[in-house]
Amino acid sequence: MRLISEGIFTMGSTAFYPEEQPTRRVKVDSFWIDEAPVTNAQFAEFVEATGFVTFAEIPPDPKDYPGLDPAMAKAGSLVFTGAENPVAMHDWSQWWSFVHGADWRHPLGPGSNIDDLMDHPVVHVAHRDAQAFADWADKRLPSEAEHEYAARGGHEGREFIWGDELAPGGAMLANYWQGRFPYENTVQDGWLRTSPVRHFPPNDYGLYDMAGNVWEWTDDWYSEPKPVNKRHAGACCVIENPRGATRAASFDPCSPSLKIPRKVIKGGSHLCADNYCQRYRPAARQGEAIDSTTSHIGFRCVRSA
Repeated sequence: MRLISEGIFTMGSTAFYPEEQPTRRVKVDSFWIDEAPVTNAQFAEFVEATGFVTFAEIPPDPKDYPGLDPAMAKAGSLVFTGAENPVAMHDWSQWWSFVHGADWRHPLGPGSNIDDLMDHPVVHVAHRDAQAFADWADKRLPSEAEHEYAARGGHEGREFIWGDELAPGGAMLANYWQGRFPYENTVQDGWLRTSPVRHFPPNDYGLYDMAGNVWEWTDDWYSEPKPVNKRHAGACCVIENPRGATRAASFDPCSPSLKIPRKVIKGGSHLCADNYCQRYRPAARQGEAIDSTTSHIGFRCVRSA
């Protein structure tokens, strides 16, 4: 783990997506953070020690999902399958498939394994799986502000971890999608899916994969940011240790019948592309249902200093 000293920074961005606005001054206390995302090897150690069964390994209960096709009531997870040709970019089902038997041990479904991926980030973990690992390791999941502060590496105002240009001089500094998503990946960075942790350069705090590779769970409930009320933000208009929304406020308004709360995920993944989901940046954020497991979401842990 790396010790991140307390500090004040500008959280958010006005250059990309609405959910990253407004920018606001935020203070975080000192904390320790994992140098890299939790790997398959580390997660395997946890499972061996505890016998833990992940969410993706448990068949869904139809009572929790009104209208669920009985044929889908089997254990599994979402796997990125891509597309062969241009598709409608608003329809994610064109490049994602729910695969029965997909889980952290079988990232692409039955017949796949992690034998050669032990130093890659663990994926197909729901929020409760990440939380269980953190509890076992005597750690916790980061707040959104802690994750963003650590990702910035002590630099103010940069759009990317390393500066303001995605690929300076053509250099690939993170694992993200090159080409036209979701049907053309030139693999200029060398990786079609996840990459080993510590493969790309660290940021100036010595942290690896704070952008790209896999999205990372935080412990903050998700909602759209609200305008900062400067009158109540403190003498210097700085928000101290913000902790996101409430559970009730995190429900997805686009799915009113499913009351599944969402947590903030940070950092983007290997599926973020210049033409789709430019979220390989410190300010980027997304709301993810806590029961969501996919082939591009992992996590890392923190510990209060």
